[in-house]
Formats: sequence, structure tokens, C-alpha cells
Amino acid sequence: MNKRDSYPDHVVYSGVSMGRGVLRPGLAATRFQLTRTVPCAELAPFVEFYWILRWDLRGQQPHEQTILPHPNVNLAFEASGAGIYGVDRRLFTRSLSGSGRVLGARFRAGCFRPFWRAPISELTNRVVPADRIFGPEAEETRRAIMRADAACDDVARSGGVAGTGGVADALADADAVMTERAEALLCSVRPERDPAAEQAAELVARITADPALRRVDQLAAASGMSARSLQRLFADYVGVSPKWVMRRARLHEAAERADSGELIDWAELAADLGYADQAHLTRDFTTTIGVPPTHYAAPSEPLGRAGPLGRARPLGRARPVS
Repeated sequence: MNKRDSYPDHVVYSGVSMGRGVLRPGLAATRFQLTRTVPCAELAPFVEFYWILRWDLRGQQPHEQTILPHPNVNLAFEASGAGIYGVDRRLFTRSLSGSGRVLGARFRAGCFRPFWRAPISELTNRVVPADRIFGPEAEETRRAIMRADAACDDVARSGGVAGTGGVADALADADAVMTERAEALLCSVRPERDPAAEQAAELVARITADPALRRVDQLAAASGMSARSLQRLFADYVGVSPKWVMRRARLHEAAERADSGELIDWAELAADLGYADQAHLTRDFTTTIGVPPTHYAAPSEPLGRAGPLGRARPLGRARPVS
């Protein structure tokens, strides 16, 4: 069964889908392949989608991919291990070299809380080994996932599969096997559904979908909750504040517009996103991404890497690209 489907924040470049938060997506599409599949019905209340990252840069310069994170927890399986990645408040960079692959599960905002069984704020800006929750089965699953995709590499090196779609079919088969392995692990410990987790997910989705929600008091009025209750819910289930989620949603929109290649009226965009003025947007964008939005929109402008703006992580312990 082909489980490929749409997902809520996709951006398409040259036929390749890149999610919001993948900066310089046009360049990224030439350096790695990123696919997503939807979860089974049993896990849909918890998992937003699975993502599979593959790259083959053998004989080429390494690629550094900068990511503007979302308010989601990820579970990722790669050659170096399996890890649980909490919400990262900072910009980060993943270095890709040689060849490799990663399979990840991006949980709905707030919906990893039933697995973790403690405030998600304990995971913010942290990576913990997957066996902390899933036991030794996490490593067994990781090895099975890596074996499944290694078989696809063998097909690619041999020039494809006679009588089939060749490498494309091999990739699709590997995707199916890899996600089935991940789902089997998640289903083995699937907790009961938590109404508060689903409420948190709905509130985050509402912030992302409605640019008119610019202040916590507006979200409180729309949800029928007090601002204090919202703060507690987000700290416990999402790991960051509702104000942070609102700010990050605005920056995702601004970065997407800057990456579009279109001429942008920055003062108008600032007003659309709820900033007091263009200077406020410029400060927010520059503080988080490392360069002003007008410079970021220039194709040759490198992203800032100094100080707290980004973390360059070594291959194998990097943040997932989701």
C-alpha cells in the first residue's frame, strides 16, 4: 500500500516536498531526498507523519542544512543510534557527507506526552536515547530499519530491478518496510489517548493555521481557557510556551516567503504577520536566523553560524531534518 499523502506544512521545490523549517529548500532538494508517509489509523492520534531522509554525496562536498525547528518531538533512527529529540528552541545545522539515511517519526505537538509520562518541557533542547522508553527493542528496530534501506542501496548500485520500476520501486518498498518497523515499535507501547494532549495539538494547529492569532490572550479567548492554564498546558504537553509557538509560526512564514524568490514588500509582510513594524520583523528574523530577511532572500547570502544562532552538530548526533 502506498501511504504517501499530503502533510500540513509542505513546500514543493522542483517536484520535491520540503517542509517549512527546512531553510534554503531549493538548494536542499539538490542535496538530499526527503519523503513523508502518514501513520496507520491506530497511531494517527499520536504521530503526525514519518519522514525518511536519504543522501548520497560521495565524491562531493559535505552539505550543511540549516533547520528552523517546529514545536514537535521526533523519534529518529539512524546509523549511529535511535534517539528522542525534544523541541529545540534554537536554529541548528545538520552536516551531511558521504551517504546515509534516517527514518523519523514526528509526533503531533503535545502527543508525545503520553509516551514520555512526564512534562515534555523536560525534553526541550535535549536528545535522549530511545531505549529510555522503548527498551532494547529500540535498537533492534533501528538495525532492521538500516538493513531495509541498505538493500535499496544494493539495488541502486546494481542499476535497478529488471521488469519493475527499478530504484523507485526499491525505494518505495524500503519506505514501507522501514515505516512498518517503526510502527510496530510504537504500537508495542502505544499508550491510552490523552484528551489534554489532543487539545494541545489542536491549539498548536490553530496557531499555525490562523495568522490572526498573534497574542496569548487571543488564544485564551478563542479556546475558553485562561492564559495561565494555556501556559501550564503547553509547558506540560508541548515543551514550549504558546507565545514561542506563535513567534515560530510567524518566522516559518517569513522564511518561506523569503525563499520563494518573489519580490517581497517587507513592511506589508510584517503587518500581515502581526509585527508592530518592519523593524520588529527584521530584529526577530535576524536574532533567530542570523541574517536580516532582506539578506536572507539574496540567494548568495550565507546563514549566520556564530554564537547562539545555530549549533553545528557532528554527523550521527545531529538533529533530524523534519
